[in-house]
Amino acid sequence: MEKKKTIAMRYTPVIGLEVHVELKTRSKMFCACSADYFGREPNTHTCPVCLGLPGALPVPNKKAIDWCILIGLALNCDIPLFSKFDRKNYFYPDLSKGYQISQYDEPFCKNGHVKISNGKRINIRRVHMEEDTGKLIHEAVDDQKVSLIDFNRSGVPLVEIVTEPDFESAEEVIEYLKTVQQIVRYLEVSNADMEKGNMRLEPNISLRKIKNSDLPKYKVEVKNINSFKFVEKTINFEIERQKKIFEGGKTPVQETRGWGEAKGETISQRSKEEAHDYRYFPEPDIPPIHWTESQVSHLKSQMIELPQTKFDRLRRVYGLSDYDAEILTKEKKTAIYFEEAVRLAKAIPTKTIANWIINKRIDIQNESVGRLIKQISMSHSSSIDESKLQSAIKDVIKDNEKAVNDYKNGKTSVIMFLIGNVMRKLKTKINPSIMKIALEKALRNSNG
Repeated sequence: MEKKKTIAMRYTPVIGLEVHVELKTRSKMFCACSADYFGREPNTHTCPVCLGLPGALPVPNKKAIDWCILIGLALNCDIPLFSKFDRKNYFYPDLSKGYQISQYDEPFCKNGHVKISNGKRINIRRVHMEEDTGKLIHEAVDDQKVSLIDFNRSGVPLVEIVTEPDFESAEEVIEYLKTVQQIVRYLEVSNADMEKGNMRLEPNISLRKIKNSDLPKYKVEVKNINSFKFVEKTINFEIERQKKIFEGGKTPVQETRGWGEAKGETISQRSKEEAHDYRYFPEPDIPPIHWTESQVSHLKSQMIELPQTKFDRLRRVYGLSDYDAEILTKEKKTAIYFEEAVRLAKAIPTKTIANWIINKRIDIQNESVGRLIKQISMSHSSSIDESKLQSAIKDVIKDNEKAVNDYKNGKTSVIMFLIGNVMRKLKTKINPSIMKIALEKALRNSNG
C-alpha cells in the first residue's frame, strides 16, 4: 500500500478531450438525406453525396453551422469572421470518399473555456464542424466473420469540441463532460444520447513528472467511448498502465487505443497520427465562409439561459438550496415545469413545490402542472395539526351562535361563513373540502 502511494506522487496525469456531438438536424451535413438514421434499415438513408460517388457536390447545412456556433458561444468561444472547410484525408472502410469534410486551421469557434467546481478553468481550443462517418458492423454471415458497412450515419452533422490538456483526473473529466452534455441538451441541438452514439468521447492521456511543467512528448488517445463510466475506467487504467511503463525505464508509445470492457483494459489499435498525416487542404467544393458582425450578433441574441445561469437565478430568486437548484436545473424541462408551478401556485411555498418535484420524482412528461398543484394543496392542507383544527372549530362555533343556529335550521349556505372564520383563526391555508367535513361533523355534535 505504501509503495502505491509513493508511485502516485511521482507523476501528474495530463489529459485532453475530444468530444463529438451529433446534431439533430432533419437532414445531413452536405446533402438532403434524412439524418434520423438510428435503428433504420442499413443503407436506406443514402445518396450520391454521402456515399462519395464521383461528381457529387456537397452543399453545407446552414442550420448545422448555426447550431455549431451556438455551442461555441455557450462554451465562451470567440467566433472568427472567416472560416472554411477542409479535407481530412485518410483511408478507412467507413469513409467512402477516402476523406472527411472537416475543419482544420479556421474553425467556426475557438478559444473558449468552461469552469468546473474546483475553480479550474478548462480551456477549449476549438469547436468545429464536420461530417460523421459510416458505421462498421461486425457479424457472422454463412459462418464467416465479416465486417459490414452501414452508410446511414455517413454525412450526419458532427460537432467536435477539443480542449487543451488541462485535466488532471478522471473526476475533472466527468464533471466537464456532464456540463457539455447538459449545455447541448439545453440548446436543443442534440440529444447527446451516448447509447445511440449522439455523443462520443475521446480522451488523450499522458503522464509527466510532478516537478516538470512541460507537456509530455507523447499522448495516448482512446477512441469512441460511449459512457461516462467507461471514460472514468479508461483514464484510470491508462494512468496505471503508463506508470508501469515509466517504472520499467521506458516511455509509453504514442498510439490510438480502444476500451475493451470485457477485460477492463485498453487495447492497442494503431500508431497515433499527427495533423500532417491527414494531409489537410481546403475543401475545393465549398467556398470559404465570411461572417459579418451583425450575423454573429444575431446568433448571440438567440442564446437561451444556460444551466449555470439558471442554477444561480433559482437559488437567488426562490431561495433554493444548492442541492435543490442543481436537481431542478439538471434538465431544462424540469426547471421550466418548476417555475410554471410556482407561478400558478402563489399560496404554496416554493420549497414545498421543489420538494414534491424532487422527492416524489414527479413524471413531468405526464403530470400537468395544474394537477400537481391540486395534489400539493390537498396534502399540504391535510397535514395541519388535528388538535389545532378542532380547537379553532370549537372557538368559531362558540363565538358565532346565530350562524350555527341558522345552519341547524336549514340555512346550509352559512357554512362558508363559518369556514372563513376557522381559516382566519388558523392563519394557514387548508383545503376547503377537508375543512367542511370537519366543521359539519363538529356542528352535528354540538349542543343546541
